[in-house]
Amino acid sequence: MAYDKFNILTSTAVPLPIENVDTDQIIPARFLKATERKGFGDNLFRDWRYNQDGSPKEDFVLNNNAFGGKILVGGKNFGSGSSREHAAWAVYDYGFRCVVSSFFADIFRNNCLNIGVLPVQVSAEFLAEIFEEVNNNPKAELVVDLPQQSIQLTSTGRSESFDINSYKKENLLNGYDDIDYLLNIKDKIASFAQDTPL
Repeated sequence: MAYDKFNILTSTAVPLPIENVDTDQIIPARFLKATERKGFGDNLFRDWRYNQDGSPKEDFVLNNNAFGGKILVGGKNFGSGSSREHAAWAVYDYGFRCVVSSFFADIFRNNCLNIGVLPVQVSAEFLAEIFEEVNNNPKAELVVDLPQQSIQLTSTGRSESFDINSYKKENLLNGYDDIDYLLNIKDKIASFAQDTPL
């Protein structure tokens, strides 16, 4: 399944300064029965967003109209716990295209990269600065530049570089998942197969 191409993202951000956010908090296990990557955004952080009667919890950031945008800023060790892909699906389906943290669980990071969400790892100091700026001014913007592998807080001008696997970077720039990538080079694969003796 192809995704929107990711190049340069300029957006406000939603701050979630909680450490060790695990995948069961991102998408509770009772919502994992669906097999299509649709509808998971409705249950992103379900138990944090809603009371048992389904009413929104006013003190949770996703229910605060002051904050919005395509960037989620999380605390250290974001996406820990089980390897469920659904956690990344929920983040994408809600509308986030980038998650920023000072540390990601490896499996969650890879699941995000596989579906068009860019995980950007920054220093603890820069993360703290982002939280401070966004909380003080919900209109503060971040610029995530995938080609240059940099993230900038526009209100201060501070920026940092981030690492990304070159194959995953190319896929994000083109809007490819792994199957799309193979389909894009199918002629090369066929040529290699034809020219390679058994």
